[in-house]
Amino acid sequence: MKKAFCLLALAFALASCNGILSGLYDEVETTAPFGFKLVNEAEGSGTIYLDVRDYEKWTYINLRERTIDSANMVNDEPEPQHWDFALHRYDVKTNGGAARETEFLTMDALTAHGHYDEGTFVADTAGRVVVDMSTMMDGYLGYHDSNINMVLSRWLNVDTSTMPPIYTLSGKVYVLRLADGTFAALLFTDFMDEASVKGFATIKYIYPL
Repeated sequence: MKKAFCLLALAFALASCNGILSGLYDEVETTAPFGFKLVNEAEGSGTIYLDVRDYEKWTYINLRERTIDSANMVNDEPEPQHWDFALHRYDVKTNGGAARETEFLTMDALTAHGHYDEGTFVADTAGRVVVDMSTMMDGYLGYHDSNINMVLSRWLNVDTSTMPPIYTLSGKVYVLRLADGTFAALLFTDFMDEASVKGFATIKYIYPL
């Protein structure tokens, strides 16, 4: 009986960590101010708050127009016409752009250094992302093919070797080179909302550099 109880407890722990018990863990009401906030027009800087809990969706960010859109990849919804980078949970892709990780931990350090075009920029590569977690307890997940920028996707490391998983922010500033040749700086500062519910993202940005 004790062994059965421990197995049941572990199953619930696994489910809760990954959002299967969505009614208890992923659908918590939040008062976070989603969208572009705290924008400094003169400096072209601001903060973006995103709800990226839905595994089936990509969330698209247009830095120039400061707009946010989403599309369900499972339902083959079309991407918005104009966008610069997008998030799927903690995966990131660009719209024909490329990115590099810097050694800087603050925007001020990056702008003081300048030379935004130095270093190696990495374009997106073909990959796949998780779209269905409901079969996790059966030992497999549902995936969907998608391009991914492996550099930008390093903003958050999720270590699933332990339960609950360990989430670690890189803390690094990333430089995004857009398809039109302009540059943006991105600093991912959180993966939770104010209630500590995971599946949210907070991003400081400067555009254009």
